Amino acid sequence: MALRNDRAVQAARDIELTEIEDGYTLVGGPDDSVTEQHDTDRIPEVDVDQEMLSGTGEDPESWLMYGGNYEQHRTTTADVITPDNVSDLELEYELSVGTGSSMEGTPIVVPGDPPIMYQTNGPNHMKAIDPREGEVLWSYTYAPPIGVELCCDDNNRGAAVLGDTVYMTTLDSGIVALNRYTGEEEWHTQTADHEVGYSATWAPVIYDGTLYTGSAGGEYGVLGFIAGLDAESGDVQWKCDTLLEDEWVGASREHGCGTSWMTPTIDEDRGVLYSPVANPGPDFDGTVRPGPNFPTCGTLSLDLESGEFNWGFQSSPHDVWDYDAAAPRVLVPDVEVEGESTDLVVGSDKSGWVYMMDAESGKLHERSEEICQHINMWEMIPHISEDERVPFVPGAPGGNDWQPPSYNPETGLVYVIHQNYPQDLYWRYEEYDAGHPYWGGNLDDPASEFPDEWNGAITAFAAVDPATGERVWRDWIESEDDHYMWGGSLSTATGLVFNGTQNGIFVAYDGESGDRLWEYEFDVPISASPMSWYDPGEEKQYVAVQVGGSGWLRQGPRGDTLAVFSMDD
Repeated sequence: MALRNDRAVQAARDIELTEIEDGYTLVGGPDDSVTEQHDTDRIPEVDVDQEMLSGTGEDPESWLMYGGNYEQHRTTTADVITPDNVSDLELEYELSVGTGSSMEGTPIVVPGDPPIMYQTNGPNHMKAIDPREGEVLWSYTYAPPIGVELCCDDNNRGAAVLGDTVYMTTLDSGIVALNRYTGEEEWHTQTADHEVGYSATWAPVIYDGTLYTGSAGGEYGVLGFIAGLDAESGDVQWKCDTLLEDEWVGASREHGCGTSWMTPTIDEDRGVLYSPVANPGPDFDGTVRPGPNFPTCGTLSLDLESGEFNWGFQSSPHDVWDYDAAAPRVLVPDVEVEGESTDLVVGSDKSGWVYMMDAESGKLHERSEEICQHINMWEMIPHISEDERVPFVPGAPGGNDWQPPSYNPETGLVYVIHQNYPQDLYWRYEEYDAGHPYWGGNLDDPASEFPDEWNGAITAFAAVDPATGERVWRDWIESEDDHYMWGGSLSTATGLVFNGTQNGIFVAYDGESGDRLWEYEFDVPISASPMSWYDPGEEKQYVAVQVGGSGWLRQGPRGDTLAVFSMDD
């Protein structure tokens, strides 16, 4: 099909991401959402029920949720591609998705004959694709309200699926449900007011008929929340503020942020979810929010049915460095701790370490060896003065920003990405103004001066043993044009780990040693997180990754490519 004649693709192209002071806004675009159908009869009827969702992590033919399974392992059990043959991995095709905006998403795949891929990218665009042929079966673009303000790009990181419906967050802090066979809109639910700064960019997750979603807007003085919606109707079943009232002083909680802007992790056995919790607000001015600002910059556990608070953990109390916790938490089962089998929640955070918490209590089991460098860590930032600024590592992008780690049960290791770039900050007093940035300061990116101790590497990709916190290996990523490694990783049952760089290099690592076994070079950055599945009809294992830059923090040129690699069984 000719995507140049696709009305939904054209609608997405017409939405212009425009940079404004301290952020972005959307200009233009359609008055109403647009669906374009191409060959919908090719989509086979498959009942995606709870049993399929719970078993997707063990099913090599499917990838039914953002993290690969509820535990966010991002691991495939497909075993065709191995360390011994990965050098023979070939590009099957490149599909231009036609929109050329932010490409940070991970597709999902519903098994069938053919399998069906649901792929999203900014701004709020989704496609149903026959991944055997690389052909689009329908396209959809949501029409966001004019004037939506965004801190960090028009990202959309993925979809969720249940039954005959596929779901996507919308930039105006909503969720849209589409008929997955036709692409037609079934319902849209607004979870918060975008005019005061709320937005949504992550992939939702569904369990037992409830869709779980969070909140973004931590640079706008909002109050963070996590919500459970009825997946059939879109009705909000519960909505829980992330900031506990008795943990905050005076009125500071009202604009204390603590948003949860990446996909939560589901613990089916305990009936709880685990979510990262982002920065307190304002970001850099801690004088207006005394105390530790619990549970910002850490991890939160809530009851799945009610949203009731279970436990919280902080990696950067009373944060003034923008060290929010953003990456999905990873639930690692059956780790031997002091002679007993224990489930651990692994949080890889901007502070530059990985934290292993007891899943039952939230008690810290271990903090890993450092992943990135720590230079001038926890230094108090100055009030406005340029002369007093101190370059520090990691800077405000982290450590680990939103990029999802992966966990490989075969190697027993967690694979994480941490930035290693110097920045410096200043704070100033700012009045809260609804719908406008509430930073309480600003940052220099890069730092005005680089510390002598900095090793010159911009990112570290590392393997961590969750039982001990040992950093088993680390690959320093150097970039002559200052582009971070900005996407997450994929692990395989055969011991491989895939990841991409901002220099356009897609890499397969040996998960045990960290050796680079295979590379493929694109001419634009990779800012997304790969996934994989096995197609018995073609007798092939596929690996897919979106290729194209993300507009925030020097992430390089845009692109609009879905790249699919394959290997015959």
